Amino acid sequence: MTDQSPTLFLVGPGYSASRLAALCLDTGAWRVVGTARSEDKAAALREKGIEPVLTNDRDGLSQAAKASHWVISTPPGDEGCPGFGLVGDFAREAASVTYLSTTGVYGDLDGGWAFEWSPVNPGTKRGERRVLAEQQWLSVRRDTRLVRLPGIYGPGRSQLDRVREGKEEQIVKPGQVFSRIHVDDLANGLFALLQHPGLSGAFNLCDEEAAPPQDVMAYAADLLGMAMPVPVDLETADVSAMARSFYSECKRVSNARLKAATGWRPHYPTYREGLSAIFKAENN
Repeated sequence: MTDQSPTLFLVGPGYSASRLAALCLDTGAWRVVGTARSEDKAAALREKGIEPVLTNDRDGLSQAAKASHWVISTPPGDEGCPGFGLVGDFAREAASVTYLSTTGVYGDLDGGWAFEWSPVNPGTKRGERRVLAEQQWLSVRRDTRLVRLPGIYGPGRSQLDRVREGKEEQIVKPGQVFSRIHVDDLANGLFALLQHPGLSGAFNLCDEEAAPPQDVMAYAADLLGMAMPVPVDLETADVSAMARSFYSECKRVSNARLKAATGWRPHYPTYREGLSAIFKAENN
């Protein structure tokens, strides 16, 4: 009897993609395959229930790609998406292709709203690389789903950790806001897309409230009963060029298209619910 279980093929199964893998595996209906660059990484995937395929195994990659639902999360370089160079030749055999991009492709909107129909206008090198990666995937699959993500937080990667680690300063730029997404909401949003393989185009996947970063840090500090890092002005702060470029873009991101197309809703609509849930889980 042929196994008709749907297959999720993860190209770059990192922090976020691994949460999606766990969600699929928990249903008992999905098979999950993921790329691995070494035997050690392959062993780590097996421990999570993910079937590994080594990146130097062309036959294995070809087989994993056939009729699978792809999610690509490899960060791009100057040449675009490494995943495209790895498996782009097999993309036409996929059941669906979803590329995880960034809302950075919209550039700076001076606090305005980013919708999926907003023109791409990257203002940073990182954003330019993402635009190139999006174009690469669209060149082989016009029905590629481009999931544009803001800052991702979750267990082990949140402002709670930064406060506990003794972050001394918090940059404050008047009027600055960022959108965010809890990693579990990200996974659920991607899973909702997997249930609708006929959907294509761009989708913003984010929470419901863009907020100033210092407000988020203050909320985390309050949950922990610890001191808020000292506010410092961006112009006088001693920060890297990368951190400074992060603050060069200000926008609010709309998630309306994904909600309308799939019925998905964020379980953590703002950073308050998300951080509170992480804090509660850590203390249970």
